[in-house]
Amino acid sequence: METEHRKPPRFVLVVVLAGLFAAYLLYEVLHAGHLEQTSLFYVGIPAAIAITVAVTARPKSATGVAMATITIGLALAGPLLGEGVVCLLMSAPLFYFIGLLVGGAIDYARWRDRQAVAIVAPLLLVAMLEGVTPATSLPRDEEVTAAATAARDVDIESALARPPVFGLITSPFLRLGFPRPLIAQGQGLAVGDTRTIAFTPRRSLGIGAPLEPRALTLRVAERGPGRAVFRVEHDTTAARWMDLREAEFRWRGRRLEVTFRYRRTFDPSWYFGPLQRYAATQAAGYLAATFTS
Repeated sequence: METEHRKPPRFVLVVVLAGLFAAYLLYEVLHAGHLEQTSLFYVGIPAAIAITVAVTARPKSATGVAMATITIGLALAGPLLGEGVVCLLMSAPLFYFIGLLVGGAIDYARWRDRQAVAIVAPLLLVAMLEGVTPATSLPRDEEVTAAATAARDVDIESALARPPVFGLITSPFLRLGFPRPLIAQGQGLAVGDTRTIAFTPRRSLGIGAPLEPRALTLRVAERGPGRAVFRVEHDTTAARWMDLREAEFRWRGRRLEVTFRYRRTFDPSWYFGPLQRYAATQAAGYLAATFTS
């Protein structure tokens, strides 16, 4: 029986560097074309790593080397992203899934059935095109609602008319590194009244770089009995991750419902859609609890 020689460490290093270099080149191209929030980025980069590993070096296991290369790439990118590590944590499972899918298809085609690549390749191509053009984009408008019950001594309408006092965030997901509200200015529920909420500042790269302030400004756009709609006027807090449009408050008795309306900004929708909906629901729940406690 033929004995397979173990690849030397130098060979493995060349394979890893080749995969990372391919990912870097694709990133630069997508960044220049403002496509870094599309499926072409989040599906294409791990696919490029797996394909480069298989074509460049033909290792015994394309899957194993591809997963190792993705791990090294994520580990190197983490310290450079600052608070952007939240996006890295959320996208890491997608990177691993695509790397496993592509690497597994290549390994299966090499040892068992060459048609595996013919099956996976069209599916991968379709997945990468989402968000690249309007024709390949799925609906982006989203809406989530959360509710809370007020304590007996809390008047919800009066609480909404005053600047909120933000408490501890208890959601484990929101505590991963999302911006935290610090203080709010503005009061009233009449149409035209505004709120400006200051969040924890953004930490920029570079030694001694100043902190970047972040804030969200909302204006009352609609008002009715037991209802107020705040429309986002300016956002330097979540705009990179989510295009928040409105926050609607509905109350009756001791029950308060908070609805966020926003546009999804990341593709693919089947992956980032549920993540953004969950995060928005958690944030709406936190806001509902703030005004009812």
